[in-house]
Order: sequence, then structure tokens, then C-alpha cells
Amino acid sequence: MKDIYWIKYIGLTIFLITLVSINSCLILSQSFDFNNSPFAIGDAIADKSSDWIIPYLDGNNSISRVVRVFPNTLIFKPSMLAVGILLIFYWIKNKNLILELDENQLHTKKIIIFGILSAICLIFHALVLGTELDNGVIKKIRRIILLLFIIFEVVAQAYLLIIFYKIKNKILNLISIKFLFFKRCLVTTLIITIIISAPFVSMPGNTAFKHILEWNYFLAVVFFYLLTFFMWKKI
Repeated sequence: MKDIYWIKYIGLTIFLITLVSINSCLILSQSFDFNNSPFAIGDAIADKSSDWIIPYLDGNNSISRVVRVFPNTLIFKPSMLAVGILLIFYWIKNKNLILELDENQLHTKKIIIFGILSAICLIFHALVLGTELDNGVIKKIRRIILLLFIIFEVVAQAYLLIIFYKIKNKILNLISIKFLFFKRCLVTTLIITIIISAPFVSMPGNTAFKHILEWNYFLAVVFFYLLTFFMWKKI
């Protein structure tokens, strides 16, 4: 059961690194005028319509637009690379725990496949974003890879929950049922949101809506890992 300790704290670390890095870039972009700095890097929020934007609510800019310029990239890239590596360990630890509890679970390989694929997609996105390669065809590929990260991540989370509910009687003394239910509600909401928003995202325009969805959805995806920390009891 040593894996439970690692799952708890890897999950918490994934959530905190993501939350702090992205919002640090957002705050940094609006706190200093890097456009007039010696680096000639440009304004990460050049088209902002107010003195202080909150893209979670106003959809003024995308995450990529905010994090891809210097010095934000020095925060975002290492953070997402670390998160990508932690995701790989997270899903491996979950696989090991499930096999320890019930080696006959059918979906164990699926959480590893989709979980590690999501991590690889995030790492690729972080490496390419803001570089000289990030244009033309590569830029389109990066956007597709980011979409695949979200899809793979949600699928892996869904399969993990399916397994937990199948072995619920074996883990009742190890988890908080309340937080398991919260995770179920979260993943269900993520899936429904993808289905409902797909037509609007695929159409041209709706830029503010797409940005609002991007910021909140990305945060919701990693919120799953905070719930992981609270779901598993200390052993």
C-alpha cells in the first residue's frame, strides 16, 4: 500500500505546479511592462481591453498566448515538463495499486495507455510552444496534440473511476467515498462539457467563449488530482 502515499502526494504536486505556474504567468504579464524591456519580447497580453484581465471570466486571451513569451516561458516550460513526468509516475503508481488490490481488472492497461499518452502530449506541447518551430504546420500539430492531451487525460480518469467503483468494497477503508463521488461528478461534467461545447469550438469565431472554456477546463482537469489527495486516507 506504499503506492497510496505516492499517489496522494504526486496528485497534489501536479495540481499545485499547474495552478501556480499558469496563474503566475498571468499575473506576471500584467504586473510588468516587458514590451519596453531590453529583451524586446512583446506583450503577452497585447490586446487586453482593460487594465487587468481575468481570462477565466472574460476570455480575453488564451493560455498559450500568455505563457509562450519570455519570461513566462521560463516558468511554464519547466513546470509542464515536470507535470508531464509526474503524470507518468502517477498512472504507473495507480496501475501498481490496482494490480495489488485486484489483478483481474480489465481496464488497467487502458489507464496506463491513455494516462501516459496524455503525459507525452503535454510534454510535446511544452517543448514546442514559443519556439521557432511553433509556426505553420507545427503550430497546428501542437494544437491537435493539446486537444489529444485533454481527451486522453479525461479518458484515463474515467477508466480509473470505473475501476475504483468496481473494487469499491476492497478500498472502503482506504478512501473517502465522498471525494470518490466528487471525482465522479467532475469527470462526468468534463465529458458532458466536451460533447456540448464541441460544435461551438469547431466553428470560427466565439473567441472569448473558447478562451473561457480553455482556462476553466484545463483547471478542472488538474483539479482531479487535488481530489485524489483528499480521497485517499493516510495509512
